[in-house]
Amino acid sequence: MTDSSPLPPADTVFDAARAVIRTEAEALGVLAEGLDDSFVQAVHAVLHAPGRLIVSGMGKSGHIARKIAATLASTGTPAHFVHPAEASHGDLGMLTKGDVVLLLSNSGETPELADMITYTRRFGILMIGVASRPDSTLLRQADIAIPLPRLTEACGTGMVPTTSTTMTLALGDALAIALMQHRRFTPADFREFHPGGKLGAALTRVRDLMHTGEALPLVSANAAMTDALLEISSKGFGVVGVTDEAGRLAGIVTDGDLRRHMSGLLEQTAGVVMTSDPRTIAATALAAEALSEMTDRAPRVTCLFAVDTNGRPEGLLHIHDCLRAGLG
Repeated sequence: MTDSSPLPPADTVFDAARAVIRTEAEALGVLAEGLDDSFVQAVHAVLHAPGRLIVSGMGKSGHIARKIAATLASTGTPAHFVHPAEASHGDLGMLTKGDVVLLLSNSGETPELADMITYTRRFGILMIGVASRPDSTLLRQADIAIPLPRLTEACGTGMVPTTSTTMTLALGDALAIALMQHRRFTPADFREFHPGGKLGAALTRVRDLMHTGEALPLVSANAAMTDALLEISSKGFGVVGVTDEAGRLAGIVTDGDLRRHMSGLLEQTAGVVMTSDPRTIAATALAAEALSEMTDRAPRVTCLFAVDTNGRPEGLLHIHDCLRAGLG
């Protein structure tokens, strides 16, 4: 069935959209200013819990609860979502003493949460409640009650969860980030939970991609160029690293070096032909930093040796390794 009524003017659409966004933005300001000791208590409870954080809610609150659980889990706080209806049919067994349960409900009277509330009370499982009514069953039963400001929903009728769900989502993000900062969760830790996609690629380190061990093309400075050429050909990177007596990277031999020493090349040693003090990278550096070093500085290069703090080669990163990882 199609609607034959005329389409609303653009100005009307923009006015409605902006009104919703402004209403929700103002609500977030009220939420931020209204945070009290209950939020601090919630952070402390989760930090000290020997178990996990279980997040639950029904309907729109359930969707928000899933997102909050996912954010917590990806930022260093073991957490997962339990559907309240499924909890009543066996999944209550997923809640154990030592866990912390975070229950979300705008009204605080969601019937489907009753069994979870009862279970936490019976077995002494710490419960954090989030709702907009301080006198609701959920907040009265909670060990830690976090009341949301009672503000008008952005729909204008009070029927559609909009402002309330936005505040709940923001509160969950605030909890996750407060916990993350206390745990000193680093970008490297973040990557462990996000190995795929662009995010994983952006946080990949040189050590994750570099070639090591027998794959590393290396010769000593006094090695004959015949041996250096064999090393270049067998390893397939178009370059060979040249080490000094202490095992430090003294230079590299590239195609350009070969062309510059064509006359009597095979009678030379790698130390004579090499380019001294080549550009290097630390194995702990981000691969994106290495790619920038290869492509953004003149002259451009196709690979970098990764060296330790003493200048000894640990690996080799080729530009193709970065591209295969999704960088660039």
